[in-house]
Amino acid sequence: MATTGVFNGTNLILKIEGAAVGHTTSCTLSLSNDLPEATTKDSSGFSEVIAGVMSGELSFEGLVAYDDAANAIAMADYLLNRTQLTCVFGTAVTGDSIFTAEGFLSGVEMSAEMESAVTYSGSITITGSITKSVNA
Repeated sequence: MATTGVFNGTNLILKIEGAAVGHTTSCTLSLSNDLPEATTKDSSGFSEVIAGVMSGELSFEGLVAYDDAANAIAMADYLLNRTQLTCVFGTAVTGDSIFTAEGFLSGVEMSAEMESAVTYSGSITITGSITKSVNA
């Protein structure tokens, strides 16, 4: 049954190449629409725009665990090999919406502070269309 009401962010998952990105502390889907200017003398002094090119980005942050299927090292390998990735953003709950897209890692960062857990983060620029479907 689909999720209802306000829910815990822990339930949102980012999967890359079929595996959940390991030990994430956050994941984000950002969609945008370029809005080219369409103001004319007939606009009565108001700005007008038209819908233009749409784009998207997925980003994530997490804790490094080398034994995760989709870990920081795998992300670095995907970036260095210029691998086009299949990404899925959503919950694992039947009936919930999920977003699927292809993309390339545009950045990966690993950080290690003294006496702290090692962290990593990355961002994926979506190429092509984004498909919304219902989790079966």
